[in-house]
Amino acid sequence: MRVFLILLGKELRQFFLSPLAYVVILLFMLINGVSFYASISALTRSTSAHNIVTWMFRTPWFYLSYFAVFPLITMRLLAEERKLGTLETMMTAPVRASQLVLSKYAAAVIFYIVLWLPSLANLYLFQYVTAGAADLPRGPLIGSYGIVLLMGLLYLAMGLFASSLSRNQIVAAILALTLILLHYLVGFVAVHLSSARMLDLSEILNYIASVEHLSLFTSGLVDTRPVVYYISLAAFFLFLTHQVIEFRRWKT
Repeated sequence: MRVFLILLGKELRQFFLSPLAYVVILLFMLINGVSFYASISALTRSTSAHNIVTWMFRTPWFYLSYFAVFPLITMRLLAEERKLGTLETMMTAPVRASQLVLSKYAAAVIFYIVLWLPSLANLYLFQYVTAGAADLPRGPLIGSYGIVLLMGLLYLAMGLFASSLSRNQIVAAILALTLILLHYLVGFVAVHLSSARMLDLSEILNYIASVEHLSLFTSGLVDTRPVVYYISLAAFFLFLTHQVIEFRRWKT
């Protein structure tokens, strides 16, 4: 545990002392602010069955910021270590591959959570400014941020795995974005198969489709199956990353 905490502290310092990290935070806050403003505009133009929380996670601006952030967070985690040669040095030290992988993953998750805190503050600030007239339903609020966290756990694990495969950060970012988009676009394939009357396969794809989970959770309907699904798949990609690191250890 002591080694893990030392590595975690090192990774967190690299995140929060890097100028790039604050550029990412600024851009993410800016795009989320635009998404929040678009949600308010949509609600003021006409009546809607959806609340502001649901709207905020369904605007095009949300998708623009959401998928771009994972490659930016994870692309340097292992790719930079390999490029600088510090990964090989670390592999000769009394550090287990699991400690290295989990410390980098935990640091990425903490940074990802910090990214979302301003958007949550926006909602409560809006409620305060409107003197409570803006309703923040607890179900959609918990569901929306819950599914964003669960999807983030998986996509950060995918990004970490992609970073372990290359020395080049740009290549790692492109590979991570490709894996994430392929997983997400399964939902649109499910819609197409449903219209083509391939219902059995469509039901299977709907079970693993992020677009369906996002729609369900932002409506306030929390299902335990996606929780198990995302955590299990994140663990699988962390296992793959561990295997890559172990392979490089034996190769060194």
